[in-house]
Amino acid sequence: MVKQREISEKEKDDIQTLMRFVGIYCRENHNGERTPFSFKLFDIKEIEKKEISLCTECTRLLTYGLTMRLKCPHDPKPMCKKCETQCYHGDYKAKIREVMKLSGVYMIKHGRVDMLYHYFV
Repeated sequence: MVKQREISEKEKDDIQTLMRFVGIYCRENHNGERTPFSFKLFDIKEIEKKEISLCTECTRLLTYGLTMRLKCPHDPKPMCKKCETQCYHGDYKAKIREVMKLSGVYMIKHGRVDMLYHYFV
């Protein structure tokens, strides 16, 4: 059995945001079979009270994103788009940008005005 690590409140917030954004992106863009997402380093239900189901492509992206977030060497962690150390590489970098853009706009259109700050900063 893999020992689950303790995660900080800031990490929980970042993880919850990443999960929400990838979930929105997947739901709005991918039809077809989805499976419940799980992550071996911590219990997802500890962070997000509801289950998130994703397609295979989005599961891979979210797993990569969570891994990169937990490996972040910066404290405090800057926004990824302003970070000097780029953790996302190759196709993942382009894909996460696409996910953040689409999901951010989606959330703004659906009443999350607080997302405007992150969208324009």
